[in-house]
Amino acid sequence: MRSRPRRHGIFAIVAGFLRSQSPRTAVSAHTADDAEPDGDEAESDGDGFDPGAHAGSVMARLAAPTAPTETTLAVVADPHVATRAEGTSKLFEHTETHFRNAVADIAAREVDAALSVGDLTKDGEPWNYDAVADTLDGLDVPFYAVPGNHDVPKEGDEHDTPPVAEFADQYAPGGSYPFTASVGGVDLVGLNTAGTADFLFDSHDGAIDPDRIEAVRDALATADDPVVLSHFNLPAMAEQLRAHRDAVEPEMYIPPVTRDSDRFVETLADGGTSLLLTGHLHMPATAVEGGVREVMVPTTCSFPQGYVTLTVGPDGTIVRFYPVAGRAGMRRGYAERSTDSTTARGLTAMAADRLARFPLVDEVAR
Repeated sequence: MRSRPRRHGIFAIVAGFLRSQSPRTAVSAHTADDAEPDGDEAESDGDGFDPGAHAGSVMARLAAPTAPTETTLAVVADPHVATRAEGTSKLFEHTETHFRNAVADIAAREVDAALSVGDLTKDGEPWNYDAVADTLDGLDVPFYAVPGNHDVPKEGDEHDTPPVAEFADQYAPGGSYPFTASVGGVDLVGLNTAGTADFLFDSHDGAIDPDRIEAVRDALATADDPVVLSHFNLPAMAEQLRAHRDAVEPEMYIPPVTRDSDRFVETLADGGTSLLLTGHLHMPATAVEGGVREVMVPTTCSFPQGYVTLTVGPDGTIVRFYPVAGRAGMRRGYAERSTDSTTARGLTAMAADRLARFPLVDEVAR
């Protein structure tokens, strides 16, 4: 029988951090810890998650974007919803629960729209898209999404992955990419950097389709200080992984990256991008390159299971992190991800390090 993983090292710091951000008092948090059940009951999906209860942990305070009236956006990344799979560091058997928890938590808060930066499904399976749609019925605000590399047709798929046009019909205002939308005082631009059946079909790397680059430039030009959604990241984010690999995990694999990255950065910078929201690497992080600020949204599926909100106002933007699993589920996520592979262990360590250092950026005078 597999014993329940013990809390130690960096996770002890992270667990204390998450507990300290709870709306409960220090005394009640201590009592809840002492009373927590042992065994399988603590490891089930019913791990004590309470939608709307967490106070939120400040991940970043940014000078931009700004908005004349306060606007709040919820952002989820990489749910990888899988209804017929289990295992791996993505905790496939728990992905639907984690995504439902995220939607329930968002619905319990006052937000103006919900967004996704991609990888809604395990690998684009029609039945997993159905599960995503069923879950999103719980939202009463607009939901906009860009595709991830696991949402679009890929060579080797053993099922009929819906074409990107179908994804866009469902999740993109106007039914195509790039999309533009205004929510409150924020202009959004959504990009497809994941590919199509005709572009990047044989690769999980990311890029803007060269045939769509002018459309991307036009979309950015029509927006004021655009907040851009892209599944794939700035090159500076991949450099953070390489730095960790070289210092700590020499066998760590670097996940698929953004191709033609110089043009990607230049296009965003020339278009006046005030903030780039991404996913893909399954951890909370920030980077700056070419004057473009990136905030990478943590995944709902694997440690540290969560999503973020952006509260945009006249003085800047506050990014807050919200967990989508209870403490038992968070421990399970840590244990599975940190032992799944060398690469997963490296990404887990990077995620834990960043959680322990919140806020990662503080540009707003108080």
